[in-house]
Amino acid sequence: MSDLWLIGIGTGNPAHVTLEARAALREAALVLVPRKGAGKEDLADLRHQILSACDSPARVVEFDMPVRDERLPYAERVARWHDEIARLWADVIAREAPEGAVALLVWGDPGLYDSTLRIAARLNPAPRLRVIPGITALQALTAAHAIPFNTINGAVTVTTGRRLRDHGWPEGAETVVVMLDGECSFTRLAPEGLHIWWGGYLGMPDQVLCSGPLAEAAPRIIATRAEARARHGWIMDTYLLRRSD
Repeated sequence: MSDLWLIGIGTGNPAHVTLEARAALREAALVLVPRKGAGKEDLADLRHQILSACDSPARVVEFDMPVRDERLPYAERVARWHDEIARLWADVIAREAPEGAVALLVWGDPGLYDSTLRIAARLNPAPRLRVIPGITALQALTAAHAIPFNTINGAVTVTTGRRLRDHGWPEGAETVVVMLDGECSFTRLAPEGLHIWWGGYLGMPDQVLCSGPLAEAAPRIIATRAEARARHGWIMDTYLLRRSD
C-alpha cells in the first residue's frame, strides 16, 4: 500500500460529504468499513449509504473492530487497541492487494478527537497519507441550535467528558465544548450560571436536541439520551456549555 486516504464524512448525513470527499470516494480502489458489533449495524450501514450516494465504484471490505480490554489502565488499553486495529488494516489490505488508494470513512473530521491518524502512523511501511476534512460535530451542533461557536472575542475550550468529570470546569473558561462523553459529565458541575446546548445524531434524520439552563435541561438530556441510545443501540452526541452574563 502506498496511498491511504482518510475521508471526513461529517456526522452521518450524506449531504455533509464535501465535493472533495465525493471525488476521492469515486477514485479510491478499496474502502475499509469497520463493523462494531451487535446493535451497531447502523454505523456500517450509514457508510454504505454514503458510498452509494457518492457513486463510489470502489471495492468495499468490512472488518470486525477489536474490543478494548477494560481491565487495563486507560492509556495502555487505548494503545493496544490502536495496535490491533492497525494490524487488522494491514492484514485486510495485504489480502486484497488493491491497485490504487485505500480509503477509510471517518466520522466528522479525521483531525478532531479521532484516532484514525494515530492508527495510520502505526502502519509499516508508512503509507502516503491524504486527509480530507469533514464537517465536525462542533459545526453541526452550533448549526442545529443556531448559535455562535464563540462569544465576541471569546475563547472556546474543547475537552472530553473524562476530563470534565475528573477535573471539573476548566479554569478561566467561558465556553466549553465537550466531546466523547458517555456519562453525562455535566451533572458533576455546579449548574448555577451555566447554559447547555446538547445534540445527538447531529445532522441525521434521528437528530435530537435539548438546551436551556443546565439545572433545568440536565434531567431532560439524560432521559432523552437514554431513550435514544436504547432505541438505536448506540449514540453519538456532544454539547456546548457557556457561562451566562
